[in-house]
Amino acid sequence: MNIFKKTILTIFASLLLTTNVIADKVKIGTEGAYPPWNSKDSAGNLIGFEVDLANELCKIMGHECTIVEQDWDGMIPALLMRKFDAIMAGMSITAERQKVITFSQGYADEVAQLAVMKGSSLESMDTPSGINLSLGGSDVKKALKTLTSSLAGKTVCVQTATIHQNFLDSGDVGSVKVRTYKTQDEVNLDLTAGRCDAALAAAVAFTDYAEKSGEAVVLVGPTFSGGAFGNGVGVGIRQGGDDAIGTRDAKLLKDFNKAIDKARKQGIISKLAIKHFGFDASM
Repeated sequence: MNIFKKTILTIFASLLLTTNVIADKVKIGTEGAYPPWNSKDSAGNLIGFEVDLANELCKIMGHECTIVEQDWDGMIPALLMRKFDAIMAGMSITAERQKVITFSQGYADEVAQLAVMKGSSLESMDTPSGINLSLGGSDVKKALKTLTSSLAGKTVCVQTATIHQNFLDSGDVGSVKVRTYKTQDEVNLDLTAGRCDAALAAAVAFTDYAEKSGEAVVLVGPTFSGGAFGNGVGVGIRQGGDDAIGTRDAKLLKDFNKAIDKARKQGIISKLAIKHFGFDASM
């Protein structure tokens, strides 16, 4: 073997080794401000259901993972700009988001619900429970009609660029006064301060806040899923392309799906959900 061929083979082997090392390193973006899905402790460390689950999935995949913080409203743009490789941030799987990114299978259900302060006139709202907008039917129509009447003239606070804002802006519950905030923490604070008549988010976000703050936050109305609220929460990944990074993204999607399957079968997701939510929210 001449020196030229030997040099080429050496470089090729080195590139393969480098590619494999890079492929084993995965950066995951999360918000760090949506407890109990993801948040930060007093020392600034990222914690929560998805932080724990991400670490477990990475063990199963055999990848070396780093979890980084990213503001919610820049989450998808940052993924597309390749600042990280995947999103685990309580992000629901919706048709609108699937136009620009792809998702793993769902790993947890996120039901949405309205919250008010105890003593609110909205506490007496009479609606069917467990409304799946995708199914339609009389219960859905009744719930939307009741919400339209009850929320007329009210101010509802919500985190910006979320499925919850999309629902309120859809017109399904009439013309609601929507006030948006950058984080869920800001929503919670203005709800308790009386600047919102009600707020809309994942039900567990309100129960977690009420438990930790001691504030008299009460869930009202039906729990919502389906339709504008999506089909569960999954890992967001760039859509695979023809280049090397696109091929890696496609492989990463398969890796996450296999790991989620295994974590579900081993009861890992159920255990973490019960730890952080108080109930089994696994799909």
